[in-house]
Amino acid sequence: MIIDKDGNITIITQEKTSVVELVKKLDVIYNRYKNDNIIVSLTSLKPITLQEIVEFLRLSNTHRKSNHSFVIVSDKVNLDEMPDELVVVPTVQEAYDIVEMEEMERDLGF
Repeated sequence: MIIDKDGNITIITQEKTSVVELVKKLDVIYNRYKNDNIIVSLTSLKPITLQEIVEFLRLSNTHRKSNHSFVIVSDKVNLDEMPDELVVVPTVQEAYDIVEMEEMERDLGF
């Protein structure tokens, strides 16, 4: 797991272990990043199943309730199958765009 910080955005890149193990690790270290917008990049992993992506649901819901963005990046999933509660995009640039758009919405009170 590689963790980079870009302003108020934390980018977590997973390279080797499974999605389930990543979610467990994120639960442990969550307090360090709970005040940042989080982008989880899974682009270097093999194809990811819907069940694996759903592992992020609880963490995403918790983070979004505290008025921060939580975006998953993967180009190896069927975006049409993703639940509406999760934000999944195919590129890191799109994740940045989503964070920026959500920040504007929060600033405007939406």
